[in-house]
Amino acid sequence: MTSIKSITLEVPDPALAEAFYKEAFGLDTQVRLRASEAPTTGFRGFTLSLTVSQPSIVKGLIGAALDAGATSLKPVAKSFWGYGGVVRAPDGSIWKVATSAKKDTGPDARKIDEMVLLLGAEDVAVSKRFYVDHGLAVAKSFGRKYVEFASPSSRVKLALYGRRALAKDAGCPPEGTGSHRIVIGTDAEPFTDPDGFGWETAQA
Repeated sequence: MTSIKSITLEVPDPALAEAFYKEAFGLDTQVRLRASEAPTTGFRGFTLSLTVSQPSIVKGLIGAALDAGATSLKPVAKSFWGYGGVVRAPDGSIWKVATSAKKDTGPDARKIDEMVLLLGAEDVAVSKRFYVDHGLAVAKSFGRKYVEFASPSSRVKLALYGRRALAKDAGCPPEGTGSHRIVIGTDAEPFTDPDGFGWETAQA
């Protein structure tokens, strides 16, 4: 089964980005960084989500990200599905931190339970078919709106969302041009999906 082995963000300054991700989210080996000045404007068509167990962890991680230089796209708030907030990292990547819990039930351990890569698709059904044909198994599917793939051996869960819906969820306009500034590492042969997201054979 095709799976995500790594996520590489293309950033102007890898050293600065590394310092941000360690300070903000405590991320080290979970995200790789690569220098790039590839032209990009507006929404890059993806978000990265960190799922945690309770609201205090959401507040702590979003606060640490803002202190480290991120900008707020959606302030931390309750919603019908739980509790969360969205920030844009200094390198331009959009990060959401969320929990389905509405109340704290234990100490703030700052533990990240799951990382989710959400790709914005112009046509979710077309992209879903493409990924199934490339060896990914569907775990959840809601028509042409949302698809989540099984990831038993991956540290990162992959999901598809309509591009405009994803931008709205992130709190930014959907328009954007140029490079996505992200490369997905896989154990399979390299390929590019219908929305221009590139997958490459992951290096050990």
